[in-house]
Amino acid sequence: MKIIPFYSNEKQLIKKAISGERQAQRTIYEKHSPKMLSLCRQYIKDVHFAEDVMVEGFVKVFKNLRAFEHRGSFEGWIRKIMVRECISHLRKKQFVVFDEEAFQYVKDRSESESSMMDVEHIQHLIDGLPEGYRMVFVLHAVEGYKHEEIAELLKITTGTSKSQLFKARKMLQENLKLDKISSPTRSRGN
Repeated sequence: MKIIPFYSNEKQLIKKAISGERQAQRTIYEKHSPKMLSLCRQYIKDVHFAEDVMVEGFVKVFKNLRAFEHRGSFEGWIRKIMVRECISHLRKKQFVVFDEEAFQYVKDRSESESSMMDVEHIQHLIDGLPEGYRMVFVLHAVEGYKHEEIAELLKITTGTSKSQLFKARKMLQENLKLDKISSPTRSRGN
């Protein structure tokens, strides 16, 4: 028996979703939600809050589907909505503080037995960054935004964006060095 996908044409799928067809909306959600949850999780430490933000983001996606002009990728369009939703969530919760002064960092991590640095460990190190550092780092290093775009999104100066990125990278480098010192199995495995 040959399995035929529900919708093979993305434009057709979007058109059906715009017209209110629930199955098309479900297909879009199921196709993109795993990646979007991962994206939200990069900004928001608590997975439950990240899930809530993702769902709110999809509500905006479906409300604004008519605005998608089929220029560029549909997934990229969704990602932009999710990034803005994450930033909005963090602003509402007042978790984000952009400060030019040095932050005191309290290290809270569990040691991994693995000799290879895995994705979860890297995410844990990124989670350990202060909120402002983390947001700028993820926007620039992961999402590929330019400092001018970050400044506009976060309502900060370009200089603050550059400074936050510099400090985030420095903190990550220091924490990676501490990992190598505190975990001899890791340094032997490399």
